[in-house]
Amino acid sequence: MAFTLELETSFSQKYIQNYITAIARRFTIYANIRQDESKIICAFTSEHEKLQECLEAIAQELPASLFLKSSKSYESSEEPTTLPEIDNSYPLNLGLCPSCQKELFDVTSKRYYYPFTSCSCCGGNHSFLTSYPYERKNTAFKFVQPCSSCQTEQQSVGRREGHELNSCHECGVAVRLVNKSNERYANDAGSFRTMFEVAAKAIVDNKKILVKTTFGYRLFYKAQMLHKESLLLMINASKITDHLALITEEYHALLSIERPILNVTVKNEELKELLGVNTSYVKYPDEGFTVLLATELQRLGVDYIAYEEADEHTQADMLMDYDLEVNAQSDMRLFLNKDDFFIAEGERVSFPSHNFEAKSLVSVAHEYAGIPKQGKMLFDVMEHFDSIHVERANVLEGTDEEFHQKQRIFMQDEASFLSVIAEHNLFEKRCVGAYFDEEPSFLYYDGKNVLRIVPPKEFDGSKIIEDIENLREGSDRLISNLEKKVPDIYKKLVALQERENVKLFEAVAILLGLEDESMRGVTKEAMKFVGKGGIQIDTHVKDNRFDHGAFLASIISYQLAGVSTAILSYSIFESFGDYFNDILQELKAKTKATEIVLCGTHFSNQSLFSRMQRNLKMSPPLMNKSYPIGKENAVVGGVFL
Repeated sequence: MAFTLELETSFSQKYIQNYITAIARRFTIYANIRQDESKIICAFTSEHEKLQECLEAIAQELPASLFLKSSKSYESSEEPTTLPEIDNSYPLNLGLCPSCQKELFDVTSKRYYYPFTSCSCCGGNHSFLTSYPYERKNTAFKFVQPCSSCQTEQQSVGRREGHELNSCHECGVAVRLVNKSNERYANDAGSFRTMFEVAAKAIVDNKKILVKTTFGYRLFYKAQMLHKESLLLMINASKITDHLALITEEYHALLSIERPILNVTVKNEELKELLGVNTSYVKYPDEGFTVLLATELQRLGVDYIAYEEADEHTQADMLMDYDLEVNAQSDMRLFLNKDDFFIAEGERVSFPSHNFEAKSLVSVAHEYAGIPKQGKMLFDVMEHFDSIHVERANVLEGTDEEFHQKQRIFMQDEASFLSVIAEHNLFEKRCVGAYFDEEPSFLYYDGKNVLRIVPPKEFDGSKIIEDIENLREGSDRLISNLEKKVPDIYKKLVALQERENVKLFEAVAILLGLEDESMRGVTKEAMKFVGKGGIQIDTHVKDNRFDHGAFLASIISYQLAGVSTAILSYSIFESFGDYFNDILQELKAKTKATEIVLCGTHFSNQSLFSRMQRNLKMSPPLMNKSYPIGKENAVVGGVFL
């Protein structure tokens, strides 16, 4: 018999399984630990004398994950006969697990204030990978020879067993802090702590510090210096709810091992004034450099600061640097609406990924590739892979390079749509779906092939004014009234026509008179609306395609009528929600599809998603589970075209 612990999860990555495996190996308990589409099933030898101790260790040490739903235990008939194995075939970039964080602040630890602290199941490991297979010689740490103590850890059971980047103060990486007048080095516990104390004091003194973290370069500064590209770093866990109005799920997500970025409501009045809106993108410290800097800032009475993703050329008053190359990933941005959540965009945590049955092909999209490896498809940045023999290549439209003699081009919306179908194993079923990232498109899957029923219509910014004037009788007066009543907006609209690659929501933001002329600006403005319903914006279809002219003309009409920008912004997304619902329901009825699929980053808008959720209550839409709903999922869907 076996004692079986079953954890419900919606994620395909196996770091939680690895962590449980590491604990079981530490106690030398035979176990079968496996993960399928929705569960991690852990069957332990029930007669082992240390089973209870092992289970208590799992309860105390297992990192909180936003993808773990619930757990249950029961007796099963299977009898484990071997120790489970940790899967160290590829690295991830995760927040620090509780055990590694404990070491950071344990004065007796050989990793006290050592910012490169990590283990096989957490920390910034993927950042240092240069190529596969994942071995130390194929990482930036090939220049760092592990000491005897670290080597022993790598060869011993536990969470650092086989940890390719294992290091400590004795064998680790020195860090330097540089400003215009001097340079200081840290290579032991005392000098590292002093360095982070100095850096924290500098931020309090209104200095900007560029830090080469294990996740890439970040620029840190006081919240009073934030701007539209800034994110808030909430430092003090016990005071987060003093400054942010969080639901329980948001609080738990912020502190999870994944450490995502969340867009949440702000209740601190000073922050609201600084931001100019009542919402902000926020994060909790994740990797070693950020955690240690945040700790020293907290000692100085700071509850939050601002930061932004940066590069080595970013201007700053001070630089914290070291002599290893780092390949940064874009951070995970999580969308959360009560019990519903999905990854809106970003690479970290989702990639690399070893998932789905292998096919003899390579999928290429953006900077990512998917190749067959050990029976499954491995997805990672293309530069990590050597040449491989496959039967064909599926390549995203716009990619100039030829990867194979048999090369098929696919579209972004097709691939994103298929990535959802693959994650939910909807092959052989009929599905309709919408993709929304700047331009809406509608797709149909007949159980074998994807059809673009309503392809996206590229927005032509070169003749916006002409299109609106010729829309219908009297439309020309809209433009003349705009020029008379709101000349600043009219001038920007004229100037917009001279630019290349203009996006639809850039034009929308300009017509609304927003400072942030982007989708982000319109989204933030919509969050200011606190009413129960908006007004109807024209989202009609012309020649089976979305009518940009009618849409923009409708916004101008309301703008001239004096409707507030907050109501208008909210109404835009509410109207889009009705537009998508009407077409999807019509397509579903005509095709007799059983499932509705949504993908594309713009569905991570709260106003739009809430409207879609209400409209599709009887047919809840399916979205990505382990991958972002935006462009990053194309490399996954490209496998199935």
